[in-house]
Amino acid sequence: MIRIAYALTFLAGIYFPWRHFYAWFQENGWDLGPMIDAWYVNEATTALTWDLTIAAIALMIWVAVEVFRNRDWWFLLVVPVTFGIGVSAGLPLALFLAARRMNPRAEGL
Repeated sequence: MIRIAYALTFLAGIYFPWRHFYAWFQENGWDLGPMIDAWYVNEATTALTWDLTIAAIALMIWVAVEVFRNRDWWFLLVVPVTFGIGVSAGLPLALFLAARRMNPRAEGL
């Protein structure tokens, strides 16, 4: 049941941020430069950018531990998801993958 909750938050973490990113890109073009500039337009957006960056770094440390200590190669999926979509999708995916160990009957993903 917990894996379903993680899967749903993963899907929400893809849909809701990208709904707004896509609208922004449609309005402003697909150049990343102006998007990055928008992240620092005021103190609130700068704080949120730092918050998400630090969370992404912590998540990448967890990924490294899972891959090198536990040889859980599936955790490598978290890297492109986090940097391609965001922490809002990367973290639920990591939790979904980690939850496999909570259920001994779970196989594969």
